[in-house]
Amino acid sequence: MKTYDVLIIGSGAAGGMAAWVLARGGADCLLLEAGPLFDYEKQRVMKAVYELPYRGFNRPGRFPHITQASEFDANLWADEKQNPYSYPPGDPFYWVRIRAVGGKTLRWGRASWRLSDYEFKGKDHDGYGENWPISLADLAPYYDRVEPMFRVSGRNEGLPQLPDGKLIVDESRDSLSVQRFIAACKKRNIPTTKPRRATGTLASSYNLLLPEALESGNLTITPNAVVREITLDPKTGLANGAAFVDRRSKREYQVSAKIVVLAASTLESTRILLNSKSPRFPTGLANSSGVLGHFLVDQFYVKNTVVAVVPEARGGRGGRTLMGGGGYVPRFRNLDRKEKDYIRGWAWDFGSGFTPPAKYLPLYGEELQKQLADLAGTGFALTTMGEALARKENHVRIHPTLKDEWGIPCLHITQKYGDNEFRMAQDAMETAVELCREAGFEILAQHAQMVPPGESIHELGTCRMGHNPKTSVLNAWNQAHDVKNLFVVDGSCFVSAGVQNPTLTILALSMRASEYILDQKKKGLL
Repeated sequence: MKTYDVLIIGSGAAGGMAAWVLARGGADCLLLEAGPLFDYEKQRVMKAVYELPYRGFNRPGRFPHITQASEFDANLWADEKQNPYSYPPGDPFYWVRIRAVGGKTLRWGRASWRLSDYEFKGKDHDGYGENWPISLADLAPYYDRVEPMFRVSGRNEGLPQLPDGKLIVDESRDSLSVQRFIAACKKRNIPTTKPRRATGTLASSYNLLLPEALESGNLTITPNAVVREITLDPKTGLANGAAFVDRRSKREYQVSAKIVVLAASTLESTRILLNSKSPRFPTGLANSSGVLGHFLVDQFYVKNTVVAVVPEARGGRGGRTLMGGGGYVPRFRNLDRKEKDYIRGWAWDFGSGFTPPAKYLPLYGEELQKQLADLAGTGFALTTMGEALARKENHVRIHPTLKDEWGIPCLHITQKYGDNEFRMAQDAMETAVELCREAGFEILAQHAQMVPPGESIHELGTCRMGHNPKTSVLNAWNQAHDVKNLFVVDGSCFVSAGVQNPTLTILALSMRASEYILDQKKKGLL
């Protein structure tokens, strides 16, 4: 059996970046992906809604926790009947997965924000939780390289909580409705900015990272490889490969490697580690600390916190000058001092120019149709993204009996939001209402109800970094304290979540860890 220099598990942002760095750096790499390799030229087709059996809404029961899925893209999302998991009664978790070459970068929202030292050194700021073992200064050189690769557009505002980047400057003009909201924010010294989005060729691992890695001649991709466990050499205590199941034939295979890079996404990577038991690690690979699986965290979302109407746009009078566009309000609470009855903070996405849904109008029939026509294109809405605190009691473990279609034990996921998050959501709603009224908008609806944990698709933690091997799984280079040739480079390494979308940080961390692997390998230390 051939022994590869590096085995990479997962092909999304983390795995794609690892493959891009390591294969181009001369390492002989094998990448295992649990799902298929799509041929978009041959397999993608256009269909009218009436041609679909369920008119675009999916077969009932196939995706009970994936609100993003539709019948148009159902083949992208992981079928929950094949890939089950569990959670406590009454406390649902929405685990949203794409099992295909390219991972979730095939459908990510492309929001690309840097974390700041308010996140990396949060404990220093407010005393809660743990600091990351790295700072913004450590990761900034990698952010500087990732942003141009993904052609991130936006504006630098010089805000410490929203670090500047190597951006394509967004010089688009704001509509008058957006300008009015920005003016209301300025009166309260609340910062606003343009969205930051990756704009590169479809901005995915599939398009930007894996092709160049393959061109190096040093990367082999094996799709449909559902990893059961990482294997360990009992003599050396080092990882020596992985056991996997072919997704279609269900045959068992084993591969051998000198270094293992785990990048299967937060919960799947942790599931693999927890299932990788041995006499040396009876509770999961690299888990001498007992921390593996704990401190699950994400960002909480309140969708459409406020839905408002710009009255001057009624009756079709809006147009592109008044309506359209949007922006972002970065965290502004609890920066220089504690301002509220909670710690950390929240942010908003806002947008203008849509038609408010009928559910906000207590009308029926002809009257409803008249109102919808009058409100066409008049909408202004904000969505809240808040920082959930990392708590040990929010955790995952292996279910004692539940297994997936390939006989691999599944996860039981426990995560609940606490008082700190609920207070944030309430403050965000009340502040949004005030600002919309100050901007001259009419409020149609307001609420502070968070979506279930996981629905933001920003699950993080459970395999956290840290300086202390007794309180963390990985060191500052994403290297397992217990197994020096094992690296975990996806969102599971996060110590805290912040309010920022995590993909840009995952890309930067994976680049940094992968270059460290090449350096250690060159020095003969790996």
